[in-house]
Amino acid sequence: MTDSIHDSPFDGVTDFAAGPVQLRGALDLERTVAGWLPRRLPLWTRAQYADQGIEDMVVQPSGVRLAFRSAAGAIELEVLTRHVVWPGDPIPQHADGFDLVVDGVVRAAGQTLVAGDLVFRGADGTAQRRAGQVGTVRFAGLGDAPKDIEIWLPHHTWVELVALRADAPILPPAPVTDQLRWLHHGSSISHCHAAERPTETWPALAARLASVQLVNLGFAGEAQLDPFTARAIRDQPADVISLKLGINIVNADSFRLRAFIPAVHGFLDTVREGHPDTALLVVSPIICPAVEDRPGPTRDTQTATAERWAVSDTEPSTVAEGRLSLGVVRETLSRIVAERSSQDPNLHYLDGRLLFSADDLADLPDNLHPNAAGYRKMGDRFARLVFGPGGVFARQ
Repeated sequence: MTDSIHDSPFDGVTDFAAGPVQLRGALDLERTVAGWLPRRLPLWTRAQYADQGIEDMVVQPSGVRLAFRSAAGAIELEVLTRHVVWPGDPIPQHADGFDLVVDGVVRAAGQTLVAGDLVFRGADGTAQRRAGQVGTVRFAGLGDAPKDIEIWLPHHTWVELVALRADAPILPPAPVTDQLRWLHHGSSISHCHAAERPTETWPALAARLASVQLVNLGFAGEAQLDPFTARAIRDQPADVISLKLGINIVNADSFRLRAFIPAVHGFLDTVREGHPDTALLVVSPIICPAVEDRPGPTRDTQTATAERWAVSDTEPSTVAEGRLSLGVVRETLSRIVAERSSQDPNLHYLDGRLLFSADDLADLPDNLHPNAAGYRKMGDRFARLVFGPGGVFARQ
């Protein structure tokens, strides 16, 4: 086998919008100068974003993968990545986080030899971009038998798709007819930056254990009951839907109880316009000691054992003024679901502490986000509690 298949008679794919490669987990694909940028919300939503942070999370492809069928023994994916470098961060020398899945089994992790574009963020909010080069991710030694292949993109890095090549024809993937399509929306705790690989975010792990097709709309910092997100969910095909709500709202102190209650109802109403009878699960926040009994906003501070530690300085007594702690959020979500479920029997509630509780604090290194081990626990528990026997998403 040669070191490169660039000159192979099978030139592969450069138009990712035209097939035969299927883009799973993305809701749109944007043409760029370099190639194609997967987006986890439709492009039309961008005009309604409140700030750049939403765009940054929408184009980080957590759960996005390329699916195709081939007898190829070697595959190359050309990409242009973009990393954000914060003050004190090391400058990356390559782009990693590409996972190869063959016939449903995670086979290999891949990386490029170059880092791609770098965006240097200053403490004052400034950003400077250093243009980089297109890199190649290579997987080899795959044998010559026909196989269904997925290449999972990094869950934490902007990735523009430039070209896909193989030493055998690239064909459309086998149709998925026996798996539920699960659409999940949540915060950074669903985006899972701390997961070690894109196939080990907790939604990806739960989807693999349950044998379902995942669409992960987990946006770090941006699960804010935005109407455009509800409309995007409304318009997507889905067999089951889960909404993990609350932590970002408390983190940002972005709602009071008076506005939170109708915003939740409005979000659910919009989703139900497109999915009137779909099993719909509302999941409340996992444990976060800083704001269990006091409102946000949360902020990061330094400790002797961790570089970041989430705290809140807000007085617990201010919940009486309508400010939101996680305790108030959980009680409110539980009550809303209970009240609506009398007319909507396919609406359900799950206390997020069943996924990650006070017993798991050793895997909560910054007092807010689980580490990789914590995300593995969450994936196992969600698959068992929700997709397993007796779960609200269990096959009947």
